Amino acid sequence: MSLRLSTVILPYRRWSEGGRSAWVRAEQLGFHTAYTYDHLSWRSFRDGPWFGAVPTLTAAAVATERLRLGTLVTSPNFRHPVTLAKELISLDDISGGRITLGIGAGGTGFDATALGQEPWTPRERADRFAEFVPLLDRLLTEDAVTHEGRFYSAHEARNIPGCVQRPRLPFAVAATGPRGLELAARHGQAWVTTGDPKLYENGTPEQSVEALRGQLEKLSETCASIGRDVTELEKVLLTGFTPDRGRPLESLDAFVDFAGRHQELGFTEIVIHWPIPDSDFAADEKVFERIAMEAPAQLA
Repeated sequence: MSLRLSTVILPYRRWSEGGRSAWVRAEQLGFHTAYTYDHLSWRSFRDGPWFGAVPTLTAAAVATERLRLGTLVTSPNFRHPVTLAKELISLDDISGGRITLGIGAGGTGFDATALGQEPWTPRERADRFAEFVPLLDRLLTEDAVTHEGRFYSAHEARNIPGCVQRPRLPFAVAATGPRGLELAARHGQAWVTTGDPKLYENGTPEQSVEALRGQLEKLSETCASIGRDVTELEKVLLTGFTPDRGRPLESLDAFVDFAGRHQELGFTEIVIHWPIPDSDFAADEKVFERIAMEAPAQLA
C-alpha cells in the first residue's frame, strides 16, 4: 500500500503575509492532507502571532480545491462538542467534504488554563475525552441530539443538514493509553501517534521504532477486543517528536529511509511540519519540497 504524505502548517502567519501561500503551495506539492494545530497558543509561539484553527481551515478550504484539510489535534481543553460540531459541519460544507478531525485528550499546556480553570489531571482528561468523542460522533450524525452527561450536555441540539461526508467527517483519534485506543477503535477512521514522549530526549531511533511497534500491537488488540478489523483504520505518525527530530528532513534519502522503516511497521500516513525558520521545525525549504514531490513515488 502506498504511503500517504501530509503536512502540518502552524497558524502563526497573517493570511496576507505567507499564511495563504503555504496552503496553496501544499496543494501544488501534492500533499494528501494539510493539517493545523488547534491551540489558543503553543509552546515557544505563545508570545507571537497565532491564529484560530477553524477560521484558518475555512480560509484554506476556499483557497484550495483538492487538498484534504484538518486539525492535528483538537481537544476538549477549550472546546465543547455542541459548538464544535456546528463549526465542523460548516467547515465540511465549505470545503466540499475535505475535512478530517484530528482529536485528542489534550495536555497541560497553555490551553489547559486559558479559560481560568485548574489543569485537569490525566484521569480527568481521559474521563472528559471518553464522553466528548461519542457525543461529538452523535452530533455529527444525528439531526437532533439531547444528552445529559457528567461533563457535557446537549439539549435538542440541531445539526441539519449534517456533514457532506457520510455518515460524518472522519475522526483521526490521537491515543496511546487503553481508554484512548478504545475510542480510536470504536469511533476513529484513523489513529494518530507522535511516538513515545519518554524517548524524545535520550532515546534512540531504534527504541522509538520498537515503542511504536508496541503501540500498533495494542491498537490491533483493542480493535480485536471489540470485533473491529484494525486494517479499517489509517495509522498516522506525526513526526518531529521522536528521537529522530528533524533529521528525516535533512535530505530526500534520509526521509525515504525514515518513512520506509515506519511504513514497514504499518503506518499509512506520515505527517511532516512545514518549515518554520528559527524554530524546532526549521528545515531547508528546497529539500522539504523535494521530499514532498519525490518521496511518495519511492515509497509506493
